[in-house]
Amino acid sequence: MSQLTRLSKFGYGVGHVLNDLCSSLWFTYLLIFLNKVERFPNTLAGAVLLIGQVADGISTPFVGTQADRTDDTAFCMKYGRRKTWHLAGTIFVAAAFPFIFMGCLGCGLTEAGYQVLYLAPFVVIFQFGWAAVQISHLALIPSLTSEPHERTELNAIRYAFTVFSNITVYLITWLALGLQSTSAADSVIGPDDAATFKMIVGSVLSVGLVFSVIFHGAVKEHNYYSAYVPITSSDDGDDDFLHSRSVSSQSSVNSQHYAATVLHMSPIDWFKKKQFYLVAVLYMCTRLFCNLSQAYMPIYLQDTLVLSPQSVAYIPLTMYVAGFITTTSIKPINVRFGRKVSYLLGSLLGLSACIWINFGAGPVYSKYMVYPMAALLGAGSSTMLVTSLSITADLIGNNVESGAFVYGAMSFTDKLSNGVAIMIIQYFSPY
Repeated sequence: MSQLTRLSKFGYGVGHVLNDLCSSLWFTYLLIFLNKVERFPNTLAGAVLLIGQVADGISTPFVGTQADRTDDTAFCMKYGRRKTWHLAGTIFVAAAFPFIFMGCLGCGLTEAGYQVLYLAPFVVIFQFGWAAVQISHLALIPSLTSEPHERTELNAIRYAFTVFSNITVYLITWLALGLQSTSAADSVIGPDDAATFKMIVGSVLSVGLVFSVIFHGAVKEHNYYSAYVPITSSDDGDDDFLHSRSVSSQSSVNSQHYAATVLHMSPIDWFKKKQFYLVAVLYMCTRLFCNLSQAYMPIYLQDTLVLSPQSVAYIPLTMYVAGFITTTSIKPINVRFGRKVSYLLGSLLGLSACIWINFGAGPVYSKYMVYPMAALLGAGSSTMLVTSLSITADLIGNNVESGAFVYGAMSFTDKLSNGVAIMIIQYFSPY
């Protein structure tokens, strides 16, 4: 039986739109903006992104532990712990993110290394705010409902709006670059597109802030305060976790089990559970696949396939339309076949797209076959991401007191690994 109203589900779904819009710009266009528009060397462009990922990685465990604290102020008690962190993060994101795509104001022809120092504080503030919104938003899921399949539905709705956000960014970018490119000479993105990127950033921030207001008005958080009970044995918990994930037909029984069994775990207790590490690795690998494919798709389109500037919008748009369609089928697949089958399906779709990219060449591929390749990549990414988030929510169960810590730990592995991976690629494979 549903524990949430449609309004609450919709309100929760739009609560991460601002983050998703900024994340889409960050991963899809930051490297190409710094390299093509600001003329940063490859390693310095990668350094800016690495600074952001490290800042985010450090922020997420901090936000996770602080958001789980029960010694709240009167405002937090009334407004909600998670929503308070969400509100603070939204303010930081809105205040800092625009400066990242404005270039170094007043720097002129200053050396790129000094421009990196100028951008670093804005990047750190943005990433701290981004982490606060992400962790608090994810940690709301176990607090809002104890029904496993309803949690899957919330993750699916959340990801559907993630796809919507990316589609919005790509449509705005497509329109902006299309208006800017008025001649055959505008075959690549360059310094003349600086004003275009400022317009894009301003537009997407306005959209994101509207949805943030909707989230704070539609979602009501109920704080849960319970005495901490130490966990004396982690083996039984791991066995229950594995059993409940492998038998999808027992979902209603598992739901009742979760509702009746609430183990108030501290961070130390989580570190004793082997499933905690397995899920962290799974989430990290999923994010690596999604974020790296998103970051390097525009560069692949511009430098390898030599397509038009608008291609950096409509090819990623194809990916996310396919991802949006895929999210509608995630819940029935999870219900009928379980998490493992769903994740395996997403992995196979993503692997097929990677093989296609590796062997794809020629005018036919560049003109026609790049679209089904992008659709496969989007479908695989969305399936893997939604399923991995659902597995993380399953790991938490009804242990909502430490839910933010778990999501913070998962996100730490994600951010750090992505930053290091991109820096290595930038260093060894300059374009």
